[in-house]
Amino acid sequence: MTKLSVNINKIATLRNSRGGDVPNVVQFAKDAQRFGAQGITIHPRPDERHIRYQDARDLKPEVYTEFNIEGNPVDKFVDLVLEVKPTQVTLVPDAVDAITSNAGWDTIKHKDFLVEVIKEFQKNGIRTSIFVDPVLKQIEGAQATGTDRIELYTESFAHQYSLGNKDGVKPYVEAAELAGKLGLGINAGHDLSLENIKFFKSQIPNLLEVSIGHALIAESLYLGVENVIQMYLQKLK
Repeated sequence: MTKLSVNINKIATLRNSRGGDVPNVVQFAKDAQRFGAQGITIHPRPDERHIRYQDARDLKPEVYTEFNIEGNPVDKFVDLVLEVKPTQVTLVPDAVDAITSNAGWDTIKHKDFLVEVIKEFQKNGIRTSIFVDPVLKQIEGAQATGTDRIELYTESFAHQYSLGNKDGVKPYVEAAELAGKLGLGINAGHDLSLENIKFFKSQIPNLLEVSIGHALIAESLYLGVENVIQMYLQKLK
């Protein structure tokens, strides 16, 4: 079964929009796990516009499933990850002013940088994953960095699926098959939803984990958090 990691950034966005501590991100993470989530994901950005660096510290003792911290490995981020020591760090090349992640790494151009950062995390017992587009040469480049896993950037798939084009999954199938041959674990995330997750899961071999936030929180407004988490778990079997 593919694991579901719930990205709680949007809970932090809601909290920050009003000030104070409602909704409480730590309590939400505890509840999400109680409802069946097999991991919690956060993506702190340098301006802390949603998840704050302190949230990562507060969450650490409460996440008893898998704790995944995503982000661009600038110095401040690297220091935070080494302090908190989550289960997994996912390296994402997002620009400081990006609304959301919008591209995977050029693993060939940035190989030396990624090798250095990955070694530091692995030396501290933290599993590493690299955010990548479903491009075969980038998968090969990821393997050359020494990363443990890749996370397939699934926005293109989700867009094509919404248009009725199921062939949009083919590059992801090919990327996953190559990753498997190269010994890389496979995660996926971005714009996955209750509408498309079952099909994506059925097509991608050896899919270990999906990270879902925006859609899951939006769907929960209508259906309830506990119900939505259970619905994802059923589709990921």
